[in-house]
Amino acid sequence: MFKDYQLEILYQDEYIVVINKPSGMLVHKSPIDKNEIYYAMKILRDQIGQWVYPIHRLDKPTSGVLLFALDSKTARILSEDFKAHNIEKKYIAIVRGYTEQEGFIDYPLSVKNDKIADKNAKEKEAQEAQTHYKTLAHVELDFSVGKYAKTRYSVVELTPKTGRKHQLRRHMKHISHHILGDTKYGRGEHNKFIRKEFGCHRLLLHAKTLCFYHPKTKEYLTFQAKEDETFQSFLELFNLK
Repeated sequence: MFKDYQLEILYQDEYIVVINKPSGMLVHKSPIDKNEIYYAMKILRDQIGQWVYPIHRLDKPTSGVLLFALDSKTARILSEDFKAHNIEKKYIAIVRGYTEQEGFIDYPLSVKNDKIADKNAKEKEAQEAQTHYKTLAHVELDFSVGKYAKTRYSVVELTPKTGRKHQLRRHMKHISHHILGDTKYGRGEHNKFIRKEFGCHRLLLHAKTLCFYHPKTKEYLTFQAKEDETFQSFLELFNLK
């Protein structure tokens, strides 16, 4: 799928590089998908001709802004900034139902161990997790999905205050506004609907904005990644682009 793929580079200097990761691409090689040979870390390394250090992760089905350092010292500084919550991420998602205008989800999440990658890890207690959301638009479609005559969806901006595994997907499930296209935490009938009617086979979650202080110049930087065509076609339903 990603053979000869060229990543969209949003910014690059001698210390960092910022890309727009496509949906369906792993950030780095993982035992979760042993047969996957195309992943962002390797593709970017080959594309720019030097080693890269991923500062954070995006789930394989999630697209959007992804930050890499170009040396170990810069990677350490940025990693510390993440731990100190000095780096802000904002996502955009399409979810089922009409969400409130805005809300704050404060719901601890248990640590989800992967059957393969974490097979020897011990179970841990639930960790605090907070997500703020803001509704950008609603839409009602003349399609019957499940028991309802019409189908309602919302576009939301999600700002995680913590960084737990699958936090946004699990938090939206917790408030019964599952993210469309989520085969792990979503609603099957809605996933089938968007595949059939819109040909959408991806998770409709996109890391839209990343803000942080440059590790060398200390300039405050903001980067935005454009959604792919599939995501944009859904935003048109809400009169958003």
